[in-house]
Parts: sequence; C-alpha cells; structure tokens
Amino acid sequence: MLWLKAFHVIFVVTWFAGLFYLPRLFIYHVEATEPALRERFKVMEKRLLAITHIGGGLAVAFGIALVVWWMRHAPTYLSHAGWFHAKLALVLALIAYHFSLVRIAGQLKRETCRWTSRGLRLYNELPALLLIAIVILVIVKPF
Repeated sequence: MLWLKAFHVIFVVTWFAGLFYLPRLFIYHVEATEPALRERFKVMEKRLLAITHIGGGLAVAFGIALVVWWMRHAPTYLSHAGWFHAKLALVLALIAYHFSLVRIAGQLKRETCRWTSRGLRLYNELPALLLIAIVILVIVKPF
C-alpha cells in the first residue's frame, strides 16, 4: 500500500504542476501581441497539457488502486470516512477544472478565446484552493 501511496503522491504533484503552470501560459499567450510568440505558446501549451494529462491520469489510477486496497483490507473504513467523500468531491472538481483547461487551450489554438488575462489570473487560483482543502482533508481528517 505504501508504494501505491508514493506513486499516487508523485503523480498528484506532477498533475498539479501542470494545473498551476498551464493557466500562466494562457495568461502570457493572451497578452502576447507578436504572432510568432503566440505560436510558441501554442506549442508549449500542447506539450504541458500532455504531461498534465499523464500526471492526472496516473494520479487517478493510483488513487483508484488505493481505494481498491482499502476495500479489500478494511471494507468499512472508507464508507464511514466523511473526509474521504469530501476529498472525492474536490477531486471531481479538479478533474472538471482540468477539462476546462483543455477547452481553453483549444480556444487559444483556434484563436477564439474570450478570456482576459485578468480573468485567467483569477481562474488560476482555483487549483491552489482545491489543493489546500484536499490536503487538509487527507491529513487532518476533520470528519
């Protein structure tokens, strides 16, 4: 189980690196005025999005493996852990945020994005708030 946890944490860190940095690239992209610079941001966004997909997919896969492990070794534990259900809800919100970044990257690629740099700066704060809440739930287990 410790190996599963270790790999889950490794890929959560990888995922969050992408979730934190990709919106920053979007901000720079929206603010760029030179066509060559905008094209460079498109390439950077595509590559970072691929790494973010891998990190997110493996974080979820190892998370599911952990749930399976708990269900086999302590089947009633997770059903009575309110913190775990709250964490899952926040992870679903993170997945939705991830897919919203995919949508924004597509809009930037097609040059149909209507986000302002200010709007993207505010939107960029969402994964940090989710991370704080998830870590508190996992470590403190308040309910």
